[in-house]
Amino acid sequence: MKTPAMPMLDRILFTEEEIRKRVKEVAAEISERYQDGNLKMVGVLKGSVFFMTALARELTIPVKVDFLAISSFSNHSGSPGVVRIAKDLDESIEGEDILLVEDIVDTGFTARYLMQTLAGRGPNSIAVCTMLDRSSRRIVPLRIDFRCFEIPDRFVIGCGLDYKQLYRNLNFIGVLKPDK
Repeated sequence: MKTPAMPMLDRILFTEEEIRKRVKEVAAEISERYQDGNLKMVGVLKGSVFFMTALARELTIPVKVDFLAISSFSNHSGSPGVVRIAKDLDESIEGEDILLVEDIVDTGFTARYLMQTLAGRGPNSIAVCTMLDRSSRRIVPLRIDFRCFEIPDRFVIGCGLDYKQLYRNLNFIGVLKPDK
């Protein structure tokens, strides 16, 4: 695979082929679990778009999609944890099986907030699916139902993950050099 000239890239963590293969495997697991259900995928903008699209294309069941966007803030001491919805869902999720789709789950604050918020809207069930799980940074307990990859505590780009809003469109997941 030809790698673009990117001096800030330390290494490729997962190739396009590795990602494609794993997304297909996870989609099969999701299709099996929800074969009799009413699945709605809820993507967290902006990062989940690339992963959610690839995942939806591999599902063998009918699926609805919706999106929400969040804003995260640090408190005055610099600790993470303040999250708010910046763009809400377009439709009700009452009585539906919800699959919350994230590009990466890190501390767990955002996913926990979204799970609690969505649970209050009367869905039949809620599960979490993430492309990348960086559990070494987890601060709050959180069940991840479907994950493609566990990753080390490094800053990663590609497949929806960005650095200053750039590199989301890379077809691989790469690690930035530590000084970035």
